[in-house]
Amino acid sequence: MRIAALIAAAMLSACAPAPRAAAPAPATTPAAREMFVVAANPLAAEAGMAVLRRGGSAVDAAIAVQAMLSLVEPQSSGMGGGAFMTYLDGASGKVRVYDGREIAPAGATPSMFLGSEGKPLPFREAVVSGRATGVPGAVAMLGLAHRAHGRLPWATLFGDAERTAREGFIVSPRLGRFLAGGFPQLQSPDARAYFGKPGGGLVGPGDRLQNPAYAEFLTRLAAQGPDALYKGQTAARIVQKTRTAPLEGMMTMADLAAYKPVEREALCEAWAGYRACVPPPPSSGVGMLMLLKLLERTDIARRGPTDPQAWFTFAEASRVMFADRDRYVGDPAFVSVPVKGLLDPAYLDARAKLIGSQAGNPTFGSPAGAPARGADATKEPAGTSHFIVGDRDGNVVSMTTTVESIFGTGRMVDGFFLNNQLTDFSFSPTEADGAPAANAVAPGKRPRSSMTPIILLDAEGRFAGAIGSAGGNAILPYVGKSLVAAVWWKLPMQQALALPNLVARGRSISGEAGKFAPGVVEGLAARGMTVRPGQGEDSGVHGVLVRAGRIDGGYDPRREGRVLVEAARR
Repeated sequence: MRIAALIAAAMLSACAPAPRAAAPAPATTPAAREMFVVAANPLAAEAGMAVLRRGGSAVDAAIAVQAMLSLVEPQSSGMGGGAFMTYLDGASGKVRVYDGREIAPAGATPSMFLGSEGKPLPFREAVVSGRATGVPGAVAMLGLAHRAHGRLPWATLFGDAERTAREGFIVSPRLGRFLAGGFPQLQSPDARAYFGKPGGGLVGPGDRLQNPAYAEFLTRLAAQGPDALYKGQTAARIVQKTRTAPLEGMMTMADLAAYKPVEREALCEAWAGYRACVPPPPSSGVGMLMLLKLLERTDIARRGPTDPQAWFTFAEASRVMFADRDRYVGDPAFVSVPVKGLLDPAYLDARAKLIGSQAGNPTFGSPAGAPARGADATKEPAGTSHFIVGDRDGNVVSMTTTVESIFGTGRMVDGFFLNNQLTDFSFSPTEADGAPAANAVAPGKRPRSSMTPIILLDAEGRFAGAIGSAGGNAILPYVGKSLVAAVWWKLPMQQALALPNLVARGRSISGEAGKFAPGVVEGLAARGMTVRPGQGEDSGVHGVLVRAGRIDGGYDPRREGRVLVEAARR
């Protein structure tokens, strides 16, 4: 990480003041006079801050951050994936959502992930297939947001990433760990060619990695705009790559050319003195709000991180939320999602009563407006990245971005990995009785997402915080735990994010069992809940709260994040 930071510093202008990197203690620049970037990699954070220094907007900086993440954190996100952006307009106080979720091509079928006997394909087989890739959405979404909120020319936002791709960057310990992880994606010819070392094996921590193909793509993207991906040579290569065995896909040039990001109204609810704003379906923002409002009906705020009952309450509320989220949330263009019913106070009161003193077996409820839905069979592996940007005018981006599982499908085009987002659909489209799953595959449909980038407003409608995470379906409890700890338990953001993760969904209770305070795991077991190791190490929560007019920013210590805060200059 020290080497990577030196490389990034050398790329920045010598005359520009260096941003302050946040230590575990909160940053303390007055919130009304600052710019900030929180991202999972130092090079990405510094690329975003460089844009802000040049007078760029939060959206401008977000584009630079994403371009760099696609290079230095390819296991998590990239130009071949999708994203959700929650955006606060500093002047009007309005919160909007930009939906860049991938879509299924026109040739997709409900049974595309079923084998010859009608049973779901093994996930490890489906995830590297050609049919796993949805039409990428991140680039088009960033283009839409830039047209509305950009300040600097699009063509000026890719320089740091393009230069780093040509000159090379030092493989970080975290990327090196994934390259040694035995993932099926790393067996692909593309991954072996890109990461391979002369004489055999893959690069590792400390090695320099160059990506001239990505540099060339960024040059064209800067000059041509998003069309560089959705039309022409890159689009043709995406189609060819997805139509290669095994399990060829059905994407066409027409699918790419027709992709449209969606600007949506944010879904906002009062919580803990804030107004919490999240993306609506197909994001799981409604599930995030459910979790927070269920917990608001308990005494967890009066407890703390060493109290077993606090963690038990959190786990049971998570299980209740997931039972409803899994059953009902899908693409609203294809299925009716009972958002109002799920957030109705009377319904939440009834659901909160399921949270007792001993582990139960919560199943889905029947909120107002809920249609008959089949059971969900969606698997969401841990991946993804989250970052936050605030500019000098008070505009804020909270963006979660992904190629789905580690290195997407393992197939590459022009130096970036293609997503495997269509495996975020339920492989089984119906119940045995024929009831349809809300998240079944359909042509042109967006798969349900657990990505929930949040922006918090205070009682006067001013910016009060932002948060989000990586981690597949565990995103919801990762973010929920962090908000409970930072807001109700009043821990500094860095300490809140570092607390152990606990992921409770159905009968699965997992997390960082060895990191809880003494007595917590035993206390959970006494309440009928056995915590098994797993999944907790893959969080990537990044958060910012405004406390007494000052920024308190944090990055997930499980990753290689950076919080940069710098006083704005006029």
